[in-house]
Amino acid sequence: MDVRIIEAFRAVVGDDGVIVEREQLRTYECDGLTNFRVMPAAVVLPSSGEQVQAIVRICHRAGIPFVARGSGTGLSGGALPVEGGVVIGLARLNRILEVDIPNARVVVEPGVINAQVTQRVAPYGYFYAPDPSSQSVCTIGGNVAENSGGAHCLKYGFTANHVLGLEVVLPDGTLMQLGSKSLDRPGYDLTGVFVGSEGTLGIATKVILRIVKRPQIVQTLLAAFNSTDDAGAAVSEIIAAGILPAAIEMMDRLSRDAAEAAVKAGYPDADGLLLVELDGPVEEVELLMEQVSAICTSCGAWEIRLAQTEEERAVIWKGRKAAFAAMGRISPNYIVQDGVIPRTALPRVLREIERMSAAAGLRVANVFHAGDGNLHPLVLYDQRVPGQEQAAEKLAFDIIRLCVEAGGSITGEHGVGQEKKKYMSAMFAEPDLETMQLVRCAFDPARLANPTKVFPRPRLCAERSGPYQPHPLEVAGIAELF
Repeated sequence: MDVRIIEAFRAVVGDDGVIVEREQLRTYECDGLTNFRVMPAAVVLPSSGEQVQAIVRICHRAGIPFVARGSGTGLSGGALPVEGGVVIGLARLNRILEVDIPNARVVVEPGVINAQVTQRVAPYGYFYAPDPSSQSVCTIGGNVAENSGGAHCLKYGFTANHVLGLEVVLPDGTLMQLGSKSLDRPGYDLTGVFVGSEGTLGIATKVILRIVKRPQIVQTLLAAFNSTDDAGAAVSEIIAAGILPAAIEMMDRLSRDAAEAAVKAGYPDADGLLLVELDGPVEEVELLMEQVSAICTSCGAWEIRLAQTEEERAVIWKGRKAAFAAMGRISPNYIVQDGVIPRTALPRVLREIERMSAAAGLRVANVFHAGDGNLHPLVLYDQRVPGQEQAAEKLAFDIIRLCVEAGGSITGEHGVGQEKKKYMSAMFAEPDLETMQLVRCAFDPARLANPTKVFPRPRLCAERSGPYQPHPLEVAGIAELF
């Protein structure tokens, strides 16, 4: 990179805010998805929104692509650097700027760790609901980029449901305010457009969050089944009964064994585990938990535990939260997938994943948000065995395609990023992808903000493909309908 550009960055953030040494750059060559690695030309570490704006302006004037990065815990390659580009690390923007308890609002910078928001407001009886498994290390800025969810998104929703407004630096360096502290602001929901845009529309420098009053009581139940079929049937029955748990999580034998080895949670020795959490008024929760327990028993649960203390509840969750990282105890390598299916399809899809796993000769562990059908199959393999990595990648893609065929999605909360952009055409037709990129071009006509992500074929914003021409086979298919 031109030394004049490097000096311009240093003039903004100081010498300790610019990294160009190759060995130090290796820290930033990938995010939590380590299959893809790209060495950035430089890493710049601003400590204020004004510095972010100045850095982006330099990149815009010089035509340098940039990628925003939080803690680097993403699992889709969303923070993967661009060849010859700059990584803008936001970890130093880590201040909670305002806590407004009467209006249940908190204003934070993007580098604030997710769990710190709840820690800050807990003394007032509030919490921040979106809780990814990495919440002790992932940042709010990263959560905004990926529209992260977590175990409690079944009842409380994803990040998009808790972000009311943003201060954003657009890709040309313009500072823009999206949304506000109030609900239902008139005009286009540009906040909703930005949340989940994976860094392709700009960089958030302030985030207005909605916090939630802590419920009167929280109860957590752990049920053991002989199969994921039985556990899946219990999930469907619970929802069909009109019960809306705060969370319903499922773990199969492999994920249970890995988590148990890692944190010694004392889980039953079962092929299917169901974790059900209810919260709300005492009388309501106690009544509903009796119904949940009866449903689990009727679906074949042979052991049911109800956490009696906060410590017992924490241990149950510790195993679930540790499941991804714990896979390293039973496999040297693994691919984390993130597909969504209808709840009613759980038993059928899990059986098909088991069949596909056997056919490929690879193990697949399943640990996921069963309540909203957000699967996290982990394809286990050994990179040292020739051909296994390629076989694992194919199996992972086949599982995602299975999710789409079941009426679901290629991603629930991890984002598209680098890994899944090639899957987008399995879910969207060409006109759909073209329309999405029109939005991208409206924010970033020079295509500098995370330019290689999300779309299988990013277009130049000046490119015009002309009127949509359907494929002859598509025409024939339409004709058959009439």
